[in-house]
Amino acid sequence: MGGVAAFGRLIGAGWRLARNDALLPRELDDLYPAGVRTLANGLRLLAGSEARHGRPGERLARSLEHLGPVAIKLGQLLSTRADIFGVQFAEDLSRLKDQLAPFPLEIARREIELTLGQPVESLFSDFGPPVAAASLAQAHPAWLKDGRKVAVKVLRPGIARRVAEDADVLRLAAGLVERWSVAARRLEPRALAATVIQATELELDLRLEAAGCDELAEVMARDGYMSAPKVIWDGVGKRVLTLEWAQGVALSDPAALELPGLDRPALATNLTRAFLSQALDHGVFHADPHEGNLFVQAPARLTAVDYGIIGRLGAPERRYLAEILWGFLERDYDRVARVHFEAGYVPRTQNVAGFAQALRAVGEAVFGRPASQVPMSRVLIQLFEITALFEMRLRPELVLLQKTMMTVEGVARRIDPEHDIWAAADPVVRRWMMRELSPAAQAKRFADEALAAIRNLARLIETPPITSVAVVEERDAHPGLWFAMGAAVAGLAFALAALLR
Repeated sequence: MGGVAAFGRLIGAGWRLARNDALLPRELDDLYPAGVRTLANGLRLLAGSEARHGRPGERLARSLEHLGPVAIKLGQLLSTRADIFGVQFAEDLSRLKDQLAPFPLEIARREIELTLGQPVESLFSDFGPPVAAASLAQAHPAWLKDGRKVAVKVLRPGIARRVAEDADVLRLAAGLVERWSVAARRLEPRALAATVIQATELELDLRLEAAGCDELAEVMARDGYMSAPKVIWDGVGKRVLTLEWAQGVALSDPAALELPGLDRPALATNLTRAFLSQALDHGVFHADPHEGNLFVQAPARLTAVDYGIIGRLGAPERRYLAEILWGFLERDYDRVARVHFEAGYVPRTQNVAGFAQALRAVGEAVFGRPASQVPMSRVLIQLFEITALFEMRLRPELVLLQKTMMTVEGVARRIDPEHDIWAAADPVVRRWMMRELSPAAQAKRFADEALAAIRNLARLIETPPITSVAVVEERDAHPGLWFAMGAAVAGLAFALAALLR
């Protein structure tokens, strides 16, 4: 029955998009092939009166707002890429970041009291109406008894049920795409949908968001590129989150980039370096840095809010990312290609030299050029064609990383149209490479691995007290283990010697 309901909602989503002429908008008719243009004309027969009003971005925003939180998340991502879809289209979608219809103040107060188990008045000296409303929750200004101003985030009533319904539709859509589109299968539609669904479901427990904010506040403090507000733990529950008020102006406010004394190039650089330092140095990063979640102060201070989606990278993924970025920075396309093969991103049946040549075609066209001179839509099309040619498949564990990188670059470009992402990335990547891939660091890593191997081998051959004859028999019964232990000890000695040179 759930599958039937999901199919019905999927049809309903298509119907709403068609009614708003947001599926294949008329403004793009000249770009469609003949067959697609015929389909678009047929769909417009279904369009309602609302399809005659507004620009394509306005019509799409209107549709997505009614299609639920997952659809709104998609609109938020699209709104960060003015360089691909155009400034007007991005601005029309920007209302999806924090300007949705709020729910009543009385309901918010009731949710707080039910979640925290005490009256609102016992926590706050004053509690105001909502100042921002997004797809999953809305934010209220409030004041603690000690006078501090705080932001209180409250989940929308019934949002868990709506997310579950959206998840069913997304799974169905992904399954249909995977079944009927051979070209799309390498993008792993089902795995991609599962990643998006899991990330959205985690946002429904604000205790996890509080923990993520607290963790990233410590990480950000080490680098200084970005900061996070302090968590007020007495005001935290599954459906309620209380943070100190973020200073500055939200980037979604058009006035933010006109603040007196604002250094826009430095601000864009801080955003890029904040993301890279979080991901590379610490393996944890804010994975939803759209303009509605970023507050700015002159000259170049950034404060991030909304920690519902946290990205994490293991040590291998961090190394692959750093080496790929470093290879591009050094314009060493052979190295970039080898890392892709080593990581398993490209099948070993492909040719390394050929892949390096394809990467050169992309990298040389954009390296060192300001963002305003790089047609990102053309670059993305070229990258998609190359990844298809070399049979690269989507890696589900990297979906959040790729999505965040795309968002960060888009926001940085809107802050500073001349932003050079490579120049901004260079010191962070260089620092990581010098620290993690220096001879001393490699020797230390080898020593750590040797110690771990010794411990594992010791556990394998541990036995109760036995006679000397038994020891000889045990050694003879496991010659491979004794040889491996000897090799591990020798490796450890070699690593320590290298460290002491």
